[in-house]
Amino acid sequence: MKTVCLLGSPRLNGNSAALAERFCDTVKGLGAEVETFALNKLTYRGCQGCMMCKTKLEKCALEDDLETVLDSIRDADILVMATPTYYGEVSSQMKGFIDRTFSYLKPDYSTHSIPSRLQGGKKLVFIQTQALPDETQFADVFPRYEYFFKWYGFDDIRSVRACGVTEPGEVRERKDAMDLAAETARNLMEGGA
Repeated sequence: MKTVCLLGSPRLNGNSAALAERFCDTVKGLGAEVETFALNKLTYRGCQGCMMCKTKLEKCALEDDLETVLDSIRDADILVMATPTYYGEVSSQMKGFIDRTFSYLKPDYSTHSIPSRLQGGKKLVFIQTQALPDETQFADVFPRYEYFFKWYGFDDIRSVRACGVTEPGEVRERKDAMDLAAETARNLMEGGA
């Protein structure tokens, strides 16, 4: 199984990266191939609203470092999106990527029975960390993006979330969160619920 992991934090030793590492190490141990992209190390622009992906091309018109990422996801079975929560939202690095996924939608996506150019049956793991311990805060972030990724044909979407982690790597001491990342990986690889 091919897994693409996107690290949305500017801190490569941060909490979302630690959970993504646990997930990826687990799927690797079960035979998956993993390709990881640290979005903060790439040079790319957000969606330009040019509509070229709906009028002249079957992919995003921008030619930058995100082109390779978008192409890799086309061939992936599992996509891991790991982000800290900044100002009640995914990181700007992750948001720039998400906006560019608009290119995955067909020109008539709003009326087409299969709106996505991606092959269906993909799996998504959305990893979210936040400093605030209150789980009701920013609980709306995951469902917002789950909605759009369902359009793209991701039919098995799971969330791994850790609240109350502030210092870089602090989540490594949180057995509940680290175990959830590993358990989610095992369940996806074994086809479980």
